[in-house]
Amino acid sequence: MKKYIIGFITCLAMIASCADKLELAPANAITEEQIKELLASGDNATIDKVLGGMANSLPLRINAEVDQHGGANPMINSLFGVDYMHSLVGNDIVFGARSTGIFGSDYYQRTVLFHSGELETTTSHWCFGWSCITQANKLLALLTDEVVGSNAKMQEYKARALTLRSYGYNHLMENFGNGTLGIMLYDTYSISQPKKARASMTDTYDFIKGDLQQAIALFTEAGVGYTADVRDFDLAVANFILARVSLCSGDYATAISACDRILDQYPQLIDETHYGGKDRGPAVTDAEFEFRPDDNAFLNNAINPEVIFGFPKGVGNVGRNTYLNIFGRRYGGMDEGFARIDSRLYNKIADDDFRKASFQGASDLGDYTYPVTPQTITIPSYVNLKFASTHPLGTLGDDDRTYVGETDCYYMRTSEVILMKAEAQVQSNNDPGARATLNTLLAARTKAGAPTLTVDNYPAHAGLNTLGMVQLQSRIEMWGEGGLEYYNNRRWNIPADRSGATNHYATGTLPVSSMTREIPLMETMWNPNCQKNF
Repeated sequence: MKKYIIGFITCLAMIASCADKLELAPANAITEEQIKELLASGDNATIDKVLGGMANSLPLRINAEVDQHGGANPMINSLFGVDYMHSLVGNDIVFGARSTGIFGSDYYQRTVLFHSGELETTTSHWCFGWSCITQANKLLALLTDEVVGSNAKMQEYKARALTLRSYGYNHLMENFGNGTLGIMLYDTYSISQPKKARASMTDTYDFIKGDLQQAIALFTEAGVGYTADVRDFDLAVANFILARVSLCSGDYATAISACDRILDQYPQLIDETHYGGKDRGPAVTDAEFEFRPDDNAFLNNAINPEVIFGFPKGVGNVGRNTYLNIFGRRYGGMDEGFARIDSRLYNKIADDDFRKASFQGASDLGDYTYPVTPQTITIPSYVNLKFASTHPLGTLGDDDRTYVGETDCYYMRTSEVILMKAEAQVQSNNDPGARATLNTLLAARTKAGAPTLTVDNYPAHAGLNTLGMVQLQSRIEMWGEGGLEYYNNRRWNIPADRSGATNHYATGTLPVSSMTREIPLMETMWNPNCQKNF
């Protein structure tokens, strides 16, 4: 929150450069009233000059680096990075084959009190959420209902701001909400407003869902539906966030409705050919180590029909690829912080499920010589090939491998929507509906020529209730994405227990009580009304 209360002049400075063209007083004399008068003109060219820069930058906030966290390591500089840190303390990702001493190993080994309010990663999560809220509130301060009226351009801009604010608040809730308390609610941008106390959990979720319902109504009225450009905030993005928030808050009917609206527009799933890299057995020749991102839907949005929100190479944040690509030149690759799948989870993936091929089996992949340096390292068993890439996206031949990992990125995709819907159906006491929803995913993940997988014939489902099936399929399908194992376990009240895995070299159990982050000292010291988590 320290970041949140800064002068409104910052907002005005972003549009001051338009002053001459708009025949206003000198830039330093622009007032909020003058801006609102210009917006009230209803001229779209003028509206774009005044607000276009702010409005167009809002979706990029999710893709941006985290600032004001006090650290220099890139693993805590982005949403991909801080969520990956969550993954390291869970079950499903094994961090390398031994203690590497690189950044992240203390999280994996749970030798650090990772949820402490004094840690950089905790501050990063806090600053990320508030940066989204702050940027949204800057725009919303100008776009009052009276100013917006029925102008489609301003309706769209306001919907974008409400979408971003809801995303930021939900991020804070999933990390810092605890017991009956949520987050302090700032619904406007003002340097004079008092420091607020934390709202109740119920009031916080009602606030977030209110933002999203208004955003959906504004997008609809403005004629902004489900756009072809995955970089846009649109109805799909707003409904995705609404589904997640509703699932977290126990509003299962709303979650199902939001999911259905998305699935009507995004029914196609990734096919077998383009689902990640493929296990080829132990590699020997250089050719066997070649994994082109152009053929991998997780690295190339152009061939991924599931992408709801993401960005192209050159714009997209490549943090996920940095940590999960075993062929990368830092962290997940040459530094040996290989992202491996827990052997227990690997063994639960059916042999007729083609997702199993996106992970190396029980034998080492082999000795790989990393280019540029060069350096030869043994890539171990159970490594993920889901995000494997030996070349940059869109290159030919043996191009400069310095830029390995330069690919597209995505933040939301269809399979997660299917899993959210199935979970909401279970929680609504609609097991038959949930099973039918899961069967849609399983049929799409069945190997070519194999009998179609269902909830009834999936081997690892034996003995599980329907919720357990949803939980297992969530772990398999969303492995390595968005820190979802951590967030889901926190919501499901499931400790992270590594007992029985053959490839975890750091064992033990993480209780659910340790999955709530402490509100950072930078907030509680500055805001005496903010009640601490612990």
